[in-house]
Amino acid sequence: MIPVKIEQIFLSNVGGFVVMLKGVRDERTLPIFIGAAEAQSIMMQIKKIHIPRPLTHDLLKNVLDFLECRLIKVEVCDLRDGTFYAKLVLERDGARMEMDSRPSDAIALALRVPAPIYVAEKVMDEAGRVFEPTEAEPAKGEEAPSRKNEAKTRKDLSPLEILQRDLDQAVKEERFEDAARLRDEIQSQQTSHEKN
Repeated sequence: MIPVKIEQIFLSNVGGFVVMLKGVRDERTLPIFIGAAEAQSIMMQIKKIHIPRPLTHDLLKNVLDFLECRLIKVEVCDLRDGTFYAKLVLERDGARMEMDSRPSDAIALALRVPAPIYVAEKVMDEAGRVFEPTEAEPAKGEEAPSRKNEAKTRKDLSPLEILQRDLDQAVKEERFEDAARLRDEIQSQQTSHEKN
């Protein structure tokens, strides 16, 4: 098993969110598509945003605590027909148990406990990649693209850049319905641009 950490979560240009699991002692990164609700739950935990009522993953953590059941680790253990599979490794009264889980739910829960996240070697061999620095990830010493764009006024931006900036702001402010609408508009514009 390869220990991993969450490198980043982003909105994919093909739709949906992607969580990037980077090997702690491995150069490879495993991209996994996840749903909007799970992306929101993971981001809220990463950013330490507390809400008055528990989300599903907060509730599950509370139930585990109440039952005195400990989450030992999370494993992304298999990849079949393009679908990732994960499991929760739990311990209660000295007995270990494993439960099947979607990777996104397992990651969201692991962040709340906290518990380590692992990826099976065979999964990383099949789907892991070494990503080169891109505009999304500036090389060391370079300024991040978002900082470059901050200097631009709204009138200097293209319509697509304006939509992307609005989307980033909506996600930051947790206006996820607006974010979904903006994502759809960006995808629509990108599709029509590719056809032209």
